[in-house]
Amino acid sequence: MLDLYHNINAVCAQKVRIALAEKGLTAQEHLMTLRGDQTEPGYLKLNPLGVVPTLLHDGEPIIESSLILYYLEEAFPKPPLMPLAPLARYRVRLFNKLIDERVHDACTIMTFAAAFRPKFLAMGREVWEADIGRSPSKKRIAYKRDVIEHGLKSPFVTGAVEQFKDLIRQTASALDQDSYLVGPEFSMADVAVVPYFVRLELLKMDSLWDKFPSIAGWIVRMRKRPSVNAEIFERMGAADWAPFENIQYSPLVGIDVD
Repeated sequence: MLDLYHNINAVCAQKVRIALAEKGLTAQEHLMTLRGDQTEPGYLKLNPLGVVPTLLHDGEPIIESSLILYYLEEAFPKPPLMPLAPLARYRVRLFNKLIDERVHDACTIMTFAAAFRPKFLAMGREVWEADIGRSPSKKRIAYKRDVIEHGLKSPFVTGAVEQFKDLIRQTASALDQDSYLVGPEFSMADVAVVPYFVRLELLKMDSLWDKFPSIAGWIVRMRKRPSVNAEIFERMGAADWAPFENIQYSPLVGIDVD
């Protein structure tokens, strides 16, 4: 039996939902608001990091989205989402490593600076400080505080854009060689990466890949893929779209983009 604790807009949850859909797996869903429920004692027993998603398989918690993807591949190998060739498998892991170590924090920074900041400012400082302060991660508390205070003028924003530019360069390089990120077939690399490109589109940052037509073509194919459409776009209700619809300008204004 599978249970999934997740949030509709959380990019890490989106990629796990895509993988489940690709494998034809159904999980009992536990929808998280991320308004404090992720740091409640009961949830922290499942996921001490206080983040989503968390997958339970027969009651055993599996955390960290990239590790969940690998776990699903090993526990439910058909249909496969990992290529057979060692070099291709290495490239899948390399994309996941890039996401985990650099891109995910960049995504959070840009999302808070451009989309979520108005909601937090409306709370009043004491309330939003308490809200973000519940995170077990001091690093996340620090950058969230800075982008809520300073928005797109935060020094974290420039660094975040650089991380995304590197992701785009690596993605374009891979897609110049083949139809998908590690070859001619859709794989776990595409599962891991596509939610971050969708987020960039929502943040009005898609001009970052204007010079890379291979990315534009890949995104069209991704949008048409039933798992991506169902687990990202069809899941989003009015409340999920709202923070992004209120962005009145590109976060790239004033930022030099190569």
